[in-house]
Amino acid sequence: MTKKQKAKNSIGVAIAGLGFGESVHLTALKESDKLKPIALWHPRRERLDKACDVNDLKGFEDWNDLLNEPAVEAVIIATPPGPRFDLANTAIDAGKHLLLEKPVALSSDQVSYLQRKALEKNVIVAVDFEYRAVPLFMQAKRLVESGAIGEPWLVKFDWLMGSRANPDRPWNWYSSSEEGGGVIGALGTHAFDILHWFFGPTISVTGFTQTSIKKRTDPDTGKRKTVTSEDICLAQLVLKGLHSASNVPAQVTLSSVAQQGRGCWIEIYGSEGTLVLGSDNQRDYVHGFSLWSSEKGGSLKIINPEKDFAFKTTWSDGRIAPVARIQDWWANSIQKGIPIIPGLNEGLYSQKVCDALQESSKSRLQLSIG
Repeated sequence: MTKKQKAKNSIGVAIAGLGFGESVHLTALKESDKLKPIALWHPRRERLDKACDVNDLKGFEDWNDLLNEPAVEAVIIATPPGPRFDLANTAIDAGKHLLLEKPVALSSDQVSYLQRKALEKNVIVAVDFEYRAVPLFMQAKRLVESGAIGEPWLVKFDWLMGSRANPDRPWNWYSSSEEGGGVIGALGTHAFDILHWFFGPTISVTGFTQTSIKKRTDPDTGKRKTVTSEDICLAQLVLKGLHSASNVPAQVTLSSVAQQGRGCWIEIYGSEGTLVLGSDNQRDYVHGFSLWSSEKGGSLKIINPEKDFAFKTTWSDGRIAPVARIQDWWANSIQKGIPIIPGLNEGLYSQKVCDALQESSKSRLQLSIG
């Protein structure tokens, strides 16, 4: 297919949000043979103009003007969580297909609402749970499904990062629970989706949250401002157990203030063996992962991903390749008119756990999830 043919057949895509949206999503889009970047949206004109000049794209400061642009068939929403629901809601009304960053919204009720509306409007909505697209995670999933470790007995998931450990880091939306900030939205949404993908949905949860750094400096006023979002979460989950007769207990520890934290590690203990998947890389959450497996009574041995999981293209920024793969799955779903996984259903399951953890931390009760 020639470049001209690709352009003709490609789905026109706009990106809302110029942090992760510009550095990761746009870079991936430029390499796609199914999707074509058309426009950018940002509420600040100065920031928008700079990005449009660099990337040679049309810019929109008004959301409705963007949605009225005929060339825009789909939108990637990579803004902070706070405005995400309203942006997605109006985009679905306009008949635009969506790829949403996570958390999808600020509550499971909002996610459920978007899910119902997307079905009514017949639009495809994907959620960027990109660990589902990382080769070693796909390999671990295959091993669990094949029965390589037998019946899963216990999962231990530690995600200990230091991105917010510096108390001098200024206050921003991440510091506000009302705006969707906190370690549960940043890391927990991914962690819970990975567990659901491997073992089935959460059926009950017990949680404890803590805000260790309680004040940060507001860059707009120079004054100290209260942090309302959590930077530590301890969670005990019971998972349905898709591939076993029994439920699977999981212990999850999340932190964004772990100085010299050990990174992301998943340990899966089963009746016939063990899987360990982990990385201590604090800067790139895809590069650096390794996978080990042991048969019953044997030592852990390194496992490499099978060839069918390999990326066609890689970048120095490890985030781009799995995002490009999610984008490709999204494009296939749009072109074929079929539902996508991961989509709003997966986003809803993850958000239900997030909501329940916050409530359990307040009530000190184990909560069931329907």
